Amino acid sequence: MITAVVHSIRASLLSNHRVVLLKDVNAERYLPIWIGPFEAEAIAMALQHIEPPRPMTHDLLKSMIMELGATVSYIFIHALVDNTFHGRVVVEIGGQQREVDSRPSDAIALAVRCNAPIYVAEEVMAQASIVPSPEIEPVASVEPVTPEEEEHLSVFRDFLNSLDDSEEEQKDE
Repeated sequence: MITAVVHSIRASLLSNHRVVLLKDVNAERYLPIWIGPFEAEAIAMALQHIEPPRPMTHDLLKSMIMELGATVSYIFIHALVDNTFHGRVVVEIGGQQREVDSRPSDAIALAVRCNAPIYVAEEVMAQASIVPSPEIEPVASVEPVTPEEEEHLSVFRDFLNSLDDSEEEQKDE
């Protein structure tokens, strides 16, 4: 099993879906998992330590597990079948571990609330992870803009500066 952490949640520009990126803690590779907007919000709220006025579904689940005298030991993303990830929530109760089938997004939302480790099966990580390309240089190392390019870009700079000015004017009113 590979230990992972939530690296970030990204929004698709083409759909209402989100991607949660899990990062392998021992390597520079990431596991992207498409999730819905509600699950993304549930994960983000827990990561940002935002307490809703009333319990959300994952908060309720955490409370129920605790009230029953159990703890979430860890979550495990164990399979990728037909482009669908499968997860499990591993709960300890009365000295025994029980595994509960779960969508990975719900398991992650619960894990971040319970401070439970996130594990990914090695074969899942090997099959679906992405590794940043070493050929892609950071933006900071881009060549300086030539005077000709600067002249072409000045139209955009003027436009952006006009937006900043109008924002300041609105703030003053």
